[in-house]
Amino acid sequence: MNEIPSIQWFPGHMTKTRRMMEKCLPLVDAVAEVIDARVPMSSRNPEINTLTGGKPRIVIMNKCDAADDRITAKWVEYFKKNGVAAIPADCRTGKGLNRFTPTVREVLAPLIEKYESKGMSGRVLHLMVVGIPNVGKSSFINRMAGQRKTKVEDRPGVTREKQWVMLDNDIELLDMPGVLWPKFEDMAVGEKLAFTGAVKDDVVDTELLACRLLLRLRDIAPDGLRDRYKIKLETPEEDEMMESGEALGCISGYELLTRVGKARGMLISGGEINTERAAIAVLDEFRSGKLGRISLESPEELGL
Repeated sequence: MNEIPSIQWFPGHMTKTRRMMEKCLPLVDAVAEVIDARVPMSSRNPEINTLTGGKPRIVIMNKCDAADDRITAKWVEYFKKNGVAAIPADCRTGKGLNRFTPTVREVLAPLIEKYESKGMSGRVLHLMVVGIPNVGKSSFINRMAGQRKTKVEDRPGVTREKQWVMLDNDIELLDMPGVLWPKFEDMAVGEKLAFTGAVKDDVVDTELLACRLLLRLRDIAPDGLRDRYKIKLETPEEDEMMESGEALGCISGYELLTRVGKARGMLISGGEINTERAAIAVLDEFRSGKLGRISLESPEELGL
């Protein structure tokens, strides 16, 4: 159970959302893109650049409290080098979001100056909020809106399914449904999105997914696994290899999953380990940050 699972998911409403974005693009000045700080590149829709027509971009790196700070800093620098402002944030608590409004004004400074030169000082700036499903876009919108009631308007080119949210007096957000892309060309991308919950569990093999995640975590966060589940991450042969300084890599993901199930007492009739329950526990606890602050990809790893 070590092979990468095939993950494809492109419901019909995704196509509708893409068309909606293209239709609404002329109404906005910039795009605010919400991504997952644990998988910054995998959680960016590769079609967004085309769909948003080169509009100025602000990236909100949500769930930064679940990611490794050192790696998040590297991603912020990566985006900066590529002309994109990135803000590490936790949209549930609001951490980091106080930087959003100043960043909007900084990114759109040329446009603001243009308005002021025409005697249009204070003109409302419009931003489209985009992001793949389950990345935290709704949390971002709700946190930024605060106690303000979401405003739904029937504007030209905007259906009633769109929501305009006013921030301060001169910034307004257009909330868009989450959208994935038609096909994961790189299976590892789909896998990482499944790890983080961006792809629903009902379209994947959760046991296979958990096995793959355990192998990944064994490589990048072994202490978190040991501390959480009180299990050994090596085979008896590897114990000997460790003493001699040789590399690890013999244990299977399924063996790790059974060890988790056994350690948690997840047994069914006959004493067999309930690996399905163990898989659900591993995925849930990784996603909720109970295994520690873990980033699943870095710029160096991806050759960026």
